[in-house]
Amino acid sequence: MLSRSSGPQRLTALRRVAGTAVAGACIVAAASACSPAVSIENADVPAWKSTALPAASGTVLEDAGKILNREPLVKDAADVPAGAYTLTMTCDGGGKAFFTVTSGGTKIADAGAACNGSRERAKITVPAAGTVQISTSSVDAPLLYAYHLAAGS
Repeated sequence: MLSRSSGPQRLTALRRVAGTAVAGACIVAAASACSPAVSIENADVPAWKSTALPAASGTVLEDAGKILNREPLVKDAADVPAGAYTLTMTCDGGGKAFFTVTSGGTKIADAGAACNGSRERAKITVPAAGTVQISTSSVDAPLLYAYHLAAGS
């Protein structure tokens, strides 16, 4: 138990500890603010994709790259059989990426992924065999993205 006379001494000690903690936090924050961030423009997309979105069996369409502006990036695959598919997507760099899936020129799905390195999945049904197209876009460029459309539900 502390005596009354130790109250001011204890308060001074607590202030000293708090001041030291705040100073330490400021140094860490300043150091991390000076650390160079990974540049999306200079990123090695294949190396990033290999860990962010490993290959999947039954893939009928896949892509990975950089969205450097707001222009959609479109990729398509011919002769995709009708059936159930899973679209797995990821992105990194902040913001969100959007994926629009069309089959035979008709939109069949819209999906999105938060660009924090997590993987998002969407179930897609391709109604008839034919060309499937995926358009990838973001208003939060620049960012990295990767996706694959694989057979199975």
